[in-house]
Amino acid sequence: QVQLVESGGGLVQTGGSLRLSCAASGRTFTSYAMGWFRQAPGKEREFAAAISGNDGSTYYADSVKGRFTIFRDNAKNTVYLQMNSLKPEDTAVYYCAAGWRIASTDGSYDYWGQGTQVTVSS
Repeated sequence: QVQLVESGGGLVQTGGSLRLSCAASGRTFTSYAMGWFRQAPGKEREFAAAISGNDGSTYYADSVKGRFTIFRDNAKNTVYLQMNSLKPEDTAVYYCAAGWRIASTDGSYDYWGQGTQVTVSS
């Protein structure tokens, strides 16, 4: 079992930055690929970014590429999402997830956090 707890959400103006954190329980953190997904009001959950557990390779949705950076600190069992140049359309609940392989589909992830709200004002 893996438990995930997100933090770092909040209200920010257009063009601002936020860093989300996701702390994971368990001693096998490095075995898991980690992903960030988001869900805006009235919309389906969508992929944002993912990072592998072994070599640290990353994968981004086109909508966030060049603005968001995913990285992990295996010593702290934590994955981060650095979000820069935020836009109102980035407003959503952001979820982190853990799975056995890096992927952009939410069905590939077995464990999910409770989510953290990000609101970008125009």
